[in-house]
Amino acid sequence: MGIPRQKVDERLRVAGIEEFGGAVGALEVPNPRTLREREVLIAVKTAGVGNWDDIVRAGDWDVGRTPPMALGVEAAGVVAAVGAEVEDWSVGDEVLTHPVPLVDQGTWAPWLIAEAALLAPKPADVSWERAGAFPVPALTAIQVLDESLRLTPGEQLLVNGAGSVTGGLIVAFASLRGIHVLATAGAASRERVIRAGAGTVIDHHDPDWAAQVLEATAGRGVDAAANAARGGTASALAAVRDGGRLATITSDPPDAERGVRIASVYVRPDAAQLEVASQALAGGRLEFELGASFPLSQADAALARAVAGRGGAVVLDAVSD
Repeated sequence: MGIPRQKVDERLRVAGIEEFGGAVGALEVPNPRTLREREVLIAVKTAGVGNWDDIVRAGDWDVGRTPPMALGVEAAGVVAAVGAEVEDWSVGDEVLTHPVPLVDQGTWAPWLIAEAALLAPKPADVSWERAGAFPVPALTAIQVLDESLRLTPGEQLLVNGAGSVTGGLIVAFASLRGIHVLATAGAASRERVIRAGAGTVIDHHDPDWAAQVLEATAGRGVDAAANAARGGTASALAAVRDGGRLATITSDPPDAERGVRIASVYVRPDAAQLEVASQALAGGRLEFELGASFPLSQADAALARAVAGRGGAVVLDAVSD
């Protein structure tokens, strides 16, 4: 089914790009089309903004769409219509999603068409702002820990770049699993990283921070490391014990050495993982800081803030209002 035409203009105003590598600005796109059988229409309340959106803007991440298009790969909103074969969702349900590949456009738009299988319920006690900025970093953290590193309680994990949004969630989820976490972070994010669950925090500005990790582990090194810092994977590798594991969410994996298993992690949609993660967020067990919110008309400023990494998640607020 389609959406009632009185709800939207004949053309929608979104935030996106005219061409790969171009500046972010306002665009007009066609009204949402009729839904296919397994799709839902979402009235977007909030949409997350991360440095990954700059990768999409540059044309270095294929999200299944080509410009002109709205950017954005995560969102929270209200189900406005459902396809004929959708059984698990109803109009009015509150959801969050990382809907890649994107069906018609990105999430920086008032309306979003997404596959029903990629939705997770938004917990009632989680704000729209936090919900909209949560899917990508949360899924990345879960996939680093549960699929790449496969840590067990009692093991030691180093999180390099724990002051970032994703790095902080890796710390938080690891600590919930009984993992002893060592982390690198700057002074501005030190207390937040400790609240997330890190037992030891080392200043990443110290050029010898990897040696400090070795000292903290009696020279043995950590069992595993997760690198969330640009250009930091080689240093993280130096802090891993022989035969350990290293996962990086950046694009600079080093050559393997000393039997260390190395994996590059590229986030993918997973509704079941997102639901589990959001339940932890609802229970107040996760440290997840919102750094700034912007209106849709200031998406360019929001992206600049996210790329600068000035602390906390960035979100576009009240998108469908």
